[in-house]
Amino acid sequence: MSRIGIDVGGTNTDAVLIGSGGVRAAVKTGTTPDIAGGIQTALARLLEQPGATTDDAIDAVMIGTTHFVNAVVQRRELCPVGALRIGLPASASLPPFSDWPDDLVPLVRGQVHMVEGGHEYDGRRIVALDRDAIRRAARDMASAGLRHIAVSAVFSPLVADDELEAERILAEEIPDVSVTLSHRLGRIGLLERENVALLNATLQPLARRTIDAFIAALRASGIAAPLFLTRNDGTVAHAAGVYAVPVYCFASGPTNSMRGAAFLSGMADAMVVDVGGTTSDFGTLRAGFPREANAAVEIGGVRTLFRMPELLSIGLGGGSIVSDDGTAIGPQSLGFRLLQEGRIFGGTTLSATDVAVAAGRVSLGDATRVADLSPGLLHRAQARMAAMLAEAIDRTKSEAGDVTLVAVGGGAFLVPDRIDGVHQIVRVPHHAVANAVGAAIAQISGEVDRIFTGVTRDTAIDTALTMARDQAVADGAAPATLETVEIEDIPLTYIPGDARRVRVRVVGDISHPPAAT
Repeated sequence: MSRIGIDVGGTNTDAVLIGSGGVRAAVKTGTTPDIAGGIQTALARLLEQPGATTDDAIDAVMIGTTHFVNAVVQRRELCPVGALRIGLPASASLPPFSDWPDDLVPLVRGQVHMVEGGHEYDGRRIVALDRDAIRRAARDMASAGLRHIAVSAVFSPLVADDELEAERILAEEIPDVSVTLSHRLGRIGLLERENVALLNATLQPLARRTIDAFIAALRASGIAAPLFLTRNDGTVAHAAGVYAVPVYCFASGPTNSMRGAAFLSGMADAMVVDVGGTTSDFGTLRAGFPREANAAVEIGGVRTLFRMPELLSIGLGGGSIVSDDGTAIGPQSLGFRLLQEGRIFGGTTLSATDVAVAAGRVSLGDATRVADLSPGLLHRAQARMAAMLAEAIDRTKSEAGDVTLVAVGGGAFLVPDRIDGVHQIVRVPHHAVANAVGAAIAQISGEVDRIFTGVTRDTAIDTALTMARDQAVADGAAPATLETVEIEDIPLTYIPGDARRVRVRVVGDISHPPAAT
């Protein structure tokens, strides 16, 4: 088994080759404006490494990218979309896009249509679905040239009939339409679920261009292996399956790092800190996977609630700027300019990396350029870093007591050997490319998150498990390797019929031989 894992970040593109003996080769290169060009460069350098010399064929290539979430944050390459909400006469007071940032709405808002239909919280219908209104809305959106439409219906995660019927009517009226149904992405809350569907719809053209560029980069590198993209939950999906759901790749960077930390440390349950050039990201591993967030997550100023890891980011990284007296660090950062403006590299700005070099924590650049830093400044700066890390760890904890912390990322040397609230700090080989390692080892998942009524608890869980396993196999997992990594059921006392919400997730290895991309 040989796999290549690639993590395309905002500053660096990391790549590793993993075989049966572990990590065989690893490289870190700069991300380029032409994202495919950066991947080709990383692949070329990776395959030149001595450890990459092998007669084994590459079984698969896994890429993790922040390209899609960066597009939302930076307001670029987004397409206008149509919003179709099914819920009148309820839910009319806050129409779609109500809580979006003012600078984002003009880029994304194509048309908004609200029609009668939807269901109550207990599955009862509110009013009959207005199919004629949906057909009129479809024709209006077709006339306006809209081809990407998000459909959201009240309580559709309980009863999805209206969204599915709307999709059918839209396909009849707009043959080349791409429809995002909210019940397939988000959870119960209408506004957050609708926002996820709208973000997904506006990213679909970019997703197609980006993934096609990834595939072209692989072919140009002489690699014929199938391509997978990593997702928010630390698993992968075949590239063709991501065209329709780019939002599932939003947080793949941090989750890749956490999965890589679990693989390199051999620890399934621990806290992880990934220290980059600008930020430190904290998360918690449960059964080797990132713990998911149950609360709303803002993306580019848009409130969402869907499958995302529970993360905390603080402004501490290798490029963080340090004040002259050492008492203040970040959030301003030199970022990729560290190699030009950091003192150890010939610049004049004092960074967290300069402090680490002067304190003897790492050997980088020209240490003589920071020999003038006083012991007092070094003490204050390192104490401030430790305090920032300790506070973030305390905020990330879900239970009392000290934790085990796995430190990864290119700036992991900033993590001191002792931190309040931590009883063990684990440092691992290849920590600087843990994100690419996490991509390379990723598996395929199947997940079910739905509400069951009128059945026993055991029946609900068994049904959800079967559905999750079927989904994983349909997506390419080998049935014999499936493992259950999460089961959660919550009784919903406000809904009649012994209702309960059941979340189940299973993972399995990619079936072999995988289908070519």
